[in-house]
Amino acid sequence: MQATKMMAVLDVLSYHSPDDEYIGEEMEPSWGEDPVIKAAFEKLNGRLKEIEGIIDERNTNSNLKNRNGAGIMPYELLKPYSGLGVTGKGVPYSISI
Repeated sequence: MQATKMMAVLDVLSYHSPDDEYIGEEMEPSWGEDPVIKAAFEKLNGRLKEIEGIIDERNTNSNLKNRNGAGIMPYELLKPYSGLGVTGKGVPYSISI
């Protein structure tokens, strides 16, 4: 019974809501006025997209034995963006656990 309650709590706390905000997704309106901050944000956003590509590439690389095989899920924990639900990916601005 206790394990079931714990699983339910972790499921609720791990859920991505539709209003979650992710790192590098949208720039604060006031940041756009400062060219230094805007350039840094664009650099961060570009790097996050590059990292997502690297993760996807490594997930499809058959030479990496820890990423391929029966029953092995692709690594998605640090992929920058996530959809709704418990997806196991996305880097939100804040965490609930």
